[in-house]
Amino acid sequence: MTAGASIQQTAAHAARQPLLSVRGVKTYYGNIIALKGVDMDVHEGEIVTLIGANGAGKSTLMMTIFGNPRAREGTITYAGRDITKMPTHEIAHLSIAQSPEGRRIFPRMTVFENLQMGAAINGMAHFNQDLERVCTLFPRLKERLQQRGGTLSGGEQQMLAIARALMSRPRLLLLDEPSLGLAPLIVKQIFHIIKELNEKDGMTVFLVEQNAYHALRLAHRGYVMVTGNITMSGTGKELLENPQVRAAYLEGGHH
Repeated sequence: MTAGASIQQTAAHAARQPLLSVRGVKTYYGNIIALKGVDMDVHEGEIVTLIGANGAGKSTLMMTIFGNPRAREGTITYAGRDITKMPTHEIAHLSIAQSPEGRRIFPRMTVFENLQMGAAINGMAHFNQDLERVCTLFPRLKERLQQRGGTLSGGEQQMLAIARALMSRPRLLLLDEPSLGLAPLIVKQIFHIIKELNEKDGMTVFLVEQNAYHALRLAHRGYVMVTGNITMSGTGKELLENPQVRAAYLEGGHH
């Protein structure tokens, strides 16, 4: 590719409307400010990751995008539409799906029933097709369709949480700490699946992750959050090589 073509591509990228855009977002818990004016974009077809220490406000940002808690200031737009004040259940119908931190599957329901809950958002329109797809992505779940969610291992529950989100055929997938508390081998599998969803299906992914090394290797672009502020952004590669990021999030921490 020539330098000119590269510049043109970059200009085209800048001109394109982001699929998700966060501008000046402030979120509070009571009187405590958790997000202090966050700006962030996710373009169609990208994997964008947000890294930061525990308690930096990463999960708060993801929950704010989904309308709970609400942004007290600023705007959140999705596919050109202002969703800042929209109720969570309405946001879920805009083909945004979330796999929340701590998995939050329905423990008393079977794996199959959990997947039905995910598909209910778009009226079970392609249920059999989508069930087959997630069972191909997660063969472990296929073997456990009639098992209760609560009896699965941590890794299997995480797979179920992602699979449930995929059942609604999202255009944008929000993943909150998918690697939390999992064995390195399972973490590798889950990151491989995220990459596959992006490369084969063109799915746009916004990933909140404490495992900075894996997340930045996977992401096209990343943002760093420190106590409610975005302090740095760049391509995954740039952030991986950044001395400050290495010192704060990568030293001795990757597998």
